[in-house]
Amino acid sequence: MEQKLYIELPRFSGRNVPIAEIAKAMHKDSQYVRIGLQRGLLKFGYALKLDDSNEYNYYCPDRKVWEEIGYFQPETV
Repeated sequence: MEQKLYIELPRFSGRNVPIAEIAKAMHKDSQYVRIGLQRGLLKFGYALKLDDSNEYNYYCPDRKVWEEIGYFQPETV
């Protein structure tokens, strides 16, 4: 008889998890997270460089953060 395993997933909302929140969960500095995203070393988000600028925008959806580092905090309204 085949056994099945059911896992209850968190209720993801697609919220953009702030860099500071991720850094705290990883026990790292925010700069560590930003550089890791810029270089493609961290796979839980995206770093998009703005045209004609040295600035980046970051998007780290809650589901990808949870899948990669196991951190999840529900969206508070």
